[in-house]
Amino acid sequence: MSKVHVVRADEYDLNIITPAVDEIFSQLGLDEKIKPDMRVVLKVNLLMKRRPDEATTTHPALAEGVINKLKSLGVRDIVIADSPGGPYLAQHLKGIYAASGMLDVAERTGAKVNLDTGFREVAAAGGRVNSFNIINPLCDADFIINMPKLKTHGMTGMSGAVKNMFGSIPGLMKPELHMRFPDKRDFANMLIDLFMTVNPSVSITDAVVSMEGDGPSGGTPRKTGMIISSCDAFALDRVLARVIGMENAKIEMLEEAERRGLFRGEEQIELAGDELLTYPDFKNPATHSIDFMSYAGALKFLRKPLMRLVSPRPKIKRGACIGCGKCAESCPAKTIKVIDKKAHIDYSSCIKCFCCHEMCPVKAIEISRFKMFDL
Repeated sequence: MSKVHVVRADEYDLNIITPAVDEIFSQLGLDEKIKPDMRVVLKVNLLMKRRPDEATTTHPALAEGVINKLKSLGVRDIVIADSPGGPYLAQHLKGIYAASGMLDVAERTGAKVNLDTGFREVAAAGGRVNSFNIINPLCDADFIINMPKLKTHGMTGMSGAVKNMFGSIPGLMKPELHMRFPDKRDFANMLIDLFMTVNPSVSITDAVVSMEGDGPSGGTPRKTGMIISSCDAFALDRVLARVIGMENAKIEMLEEAERRGLFRGEEQIELAGDELLTYPDFKNPATHSIDFMSYAGALKFLRKPLMRLVSPRPKIKRGACIGCGKCAESCPAKTIKVIDKKAHIDYSSCIKCFCCHEMCPVKAIEISRFKMFDL
């Protein structure tokens, strides 16, 4: 059985977070697994320069609660790390640590934020990829605590424990993997291989306030009131999908994990702790709103032209675009150009990975479907 532990937490208040973290460590046996001489890395989800209340990043209060617990166990070498979107440069990282509140947490607790922008090539687990370039703090860690933020996701449907490890890849090397694996199912298998390669010891999910709609950065905050944790990330992600009403949705990461025998079925999950809260009305990303192609049925010759017509695409909101070029920088296919201070997408080359939507700092890119635009 795979234990998935649920703790209710209605606010990001250390008076609530601290006992919740104590319970998680006790129930998952982390008190015994973590030793004082270990280097422990908190792999948080930072993504981009956003305030904690925007629900794009792991909340600093949860990170602080975990760090305080580690310090009570005698751990001295604690590092907060992530490779957000954009260039993997120290100055870029500093801005994101500051905006997300992680820099303040590090200063209060004595933990470190990672500014080492080096990486190493690591042989991949799983067999579908030969190797991955992994950021140094994760290579150097004795114990990795994966700390995802529960969010919807335009490409993968959901961002949870497995998806959070995509931040193990340095900066703009992530778009390269999008280009190598443009098909969603191939991309899902790559993410699974990456997770197995980095192999964090435990995943502690920030689901106090999650993101619904067009996540992982363009959606809206939704209070979900829980911290959900497990040493089995695949079982954890299955539970997280249930929380946001996507248990029956097509999430390739979960389907492929089950097909590969990494997830053994709902009957093998032991839900422990508080009652799991579920939100059937949780807003899915526009990319998962309708499976129109199932109606094509036997008319197989229509499937490709119909798919081109109805499949979701990123769309620039001209009035909101500030011409910063973050979308062009993050586009794996190099299909976006900034012309006259406005972004323009060449849809003939677009692979529909939605990296541009994910990385737009002003939410000027929406996910649109069933519209003939910019053709």
